[in-house]
Amino acid sequence: MGVLKKFEQRLEGLVNGTFAKVFKSEVQPVEIAGALQRECDNNATIWNRDRTVVPNDFIVELSAPDYERLSPYSGQLGDELAGMVRDYAKQQRYTFMGPIKVHLEKADDLDTGLYRVRSRTLASSTSQQAPGAGPAAAPPRPGGYGYPQPAAPYRAPAGPPPGPMPGGRTRYWIEINGARHQISRPTLVLGRSTDADVRIDDPGVSRRHCEIRTGTPSTIQDLGSTNGIVVDGQHTTRATLRDGSRIVVGSTTVIYRQAEG
Repeated sequence: MGVLKKFEQRLEGLVNGTFAKVFKSEVQPVEIAGALQRECDNNATIWNRDRTVVPNDFIVELSAPDYERLSPYSGQLGDELAGMVRDYAKQQRYTFMGPIKVHLEKADDLDTGLYRVRSRTLASSTSQQAPGAGPAAAPPRPGGYGYPQPAAPYRAPAGPPPGPMPGGRTRYWIEINGARHQISRPTLVLGRSTDADVRIDDPGVSRRHCEIRTGTPSTIQDLGSTNGIVVDGQHTTRATLRDGSRIVVGSTTVIYRQAEG
């Protein structure tokens, strides 16, 4: 079972169903949880072969109406979100410099249903920094569903990139958990089925979840999946892809890449 699904099931039983009632608006806890996962992925810093450090201090900015509705439960919700981040980090083999904290804050510039996530790395007094590392606290970055998210720097996995296509044409590939999958045909179907061109073993992914079409420009199309797709921080059914676009299906992040041969 995926981390997000476990988190959602834990919330269902909290406070005699209070969370089920308070989250009737557009902002859903599982969306915030997914945004925290992406915040970890986007800000992961490789210190050495055995240690990848991610932020441990998160601020979720909400519109005034959403904040007023959720603030009475901010302590318990923050604890649950922090637990979800801890579980996700364990799954991805991430480490932290200090204790994980998630806070809710009001942002007057956000409309109802929109939110931002900011994060930073704060070292506890007992944590040791890696030799040659910079300051422990990193500047917060905005992001989150329904709000523009700045592009994160791309960190290529170790190993050579796919070889050039014949004739010097544009070559296309995707990266999932460090593994590269060459796109050698005009279309590529992602899904949980063994019939998909690239199979993603994730319970949040449908059998035929989405399809990438290469070209000028390349695009991605949702194929009627249960949980939809998120491209560069935005829920969508169809989107244009650029080199480095981040596609989230279920709890899996797919990086789309293209380069001139």
